[in-house]
Amino acid sequence: MKRFVATFHTHLSALLTDRALKGQGIPSRMMPVFRKLSSSCGTCVVYEAEEPRLSLLDEDVEGVYEIVGEEEFIPLFRNE
Repeated sequence: MKRFVATFHTHLSALLTDRALKGQGIPSRMMPVFRKLSSSCGTCVVYEAEEPRLSLLDEDVEGVYEIVGEEEFIPLFRNE
């Protein structure tokens, strides 16, 4: 399993994404965003999956990153 972090423009989008991931049996949790990634709404969703599962993320997602170390991230998607 890989670990991913999704950042959002709004707290509601993070909440909706967390619910969607859990609804599909994907372990996830909301937490304060890593400051090196974003400062938008201050909330991110960390989850574990084989792939990023972008289709389950709310449309207001800001970015998705693979977590590869202790606070090391590989950018996978940016919603500009």
